Amino acid sequence: MISSPIIAEDIKTIVDGIIGHAPLLSGKTILISGGSGFLGKYFTGVFRYLNDNVLDKPCRLISVDNYITGERDPNFDLSDNLNIMNVWGDVTFPLPVREDVDYIIHAAGLASPVYYMQYPLETIESAVTGAKNLLELARRNPNLQGFLFFSSSEIYGDPDPKAVPTPETYFGHVSAVGPRACYDESKRLAETICTIYHQKYGIPIKVVRPFNVFGPGMKHNDRRVVPMFAHETLNGQPITVHGDGSQTRTFCYITDAMIGFIKTLLIGRPGEAYNVGNANNEIAMRDLAQIFVDAAHTASTVSLIPYPDNYPAGEPMRRCPDLAKAKKELGYDAQVNFRQGIERFLDWCRTQESYVGAKVVTAGITVSVA
Repeated sequence: MISSPIIAEDIKTIVDGIIGHAPLLSGKTILISGGSGFLGKYFTGVFRYLNDNVLDKPCRLISVDNYITGERDPNFDLSDNLNIMNVWGDVTFPLPVREDVDYIIHAAGLASPVYYMQYPLETIESAVTGAKNLLELARRNPNLQGFLFFSSSEIYGDPDPKAVPTPETYFGHVSAVGPRACYDESKRLAETICTIYHQKYGIPIKVVRPFNVFGPGMKHNDRRVVPMFAHETLNGQPITVHGDGSQTRTFCYITDAMIGFIKTLLIGRPGEAYNVGNANNEIAMRDLAQIFVDAAHTASTVSLIPYPDNYPAGEPMRRCPDLAKAKKELGYDAQVNFRQGIERFLDWCRTQESYVGAKVVTAGITVSVA
């Protein structure tokens, strides 16, 4: 069951947003890698809700995770459902799946720069070797209806200002040997591998490139900017912003993002990539920090600090998606106002001991805007 009322409401919102396509999942078997990660838990919650309230025949979910960064979450206790199988598994090795699979979602990965710098080889193997192993599994399932690969907006690197908002056709401005390359380049190569499997074997791959998704369920020590700002604010600590705080991002609330992801899986064109995000809220980090201070009504202040030595160089100065393709082909349109999304996230954080009960020393800790 979903123990958090806010998360339960969000899952219903997601289901309402994909309800017209939900019958495509009736009686199907879905395999997801990274099933205990932030996004994986939402997929699980959505499939459980569909089984209980929507589908004529329940879908079956095989959720795989090696728990490097993922973990079991009491907000998403779904262990009592016979149609959901949570298993330990490492996608860098072939998975011994013997039943037929209708959909595959490759969501395993280390999305925070703090973690992918700590585990650079694991980051590459998860994206590249993991994709190849799952694509080989897809080849053994001739009736497979969809393969969703989670890429990243970081594949665009630091885009030319003329390419912001950034469309899927932008080739990217990235370094193959820079400190972020283990993540950026592995996602790019995995996209290439997926494309080749589509061209050579007809695997119905679809690629999503998320732009800074946030929402309830993110861990307080995730080291990405939204949960870290929330933790610092709710504990009355200074909100630390690197540099002059002029670097910008757009942020997409989890309900909007999940609707985009599921629509991509179910009705996206095979062989295509889709940006998923919210293009309406590009904001500088110093202004984002102030929003947290205002929304939380605490004594926190905004503190500009130099980039720490262990922070990966080459941080993109702007990141904003062009969503014209997703809107045209998927009917995707982000609905959640950014300030409302932040306030909703903070309301959930206030119910979590990890955000308000545990004190984390943040001095010297790298915070990523990812």
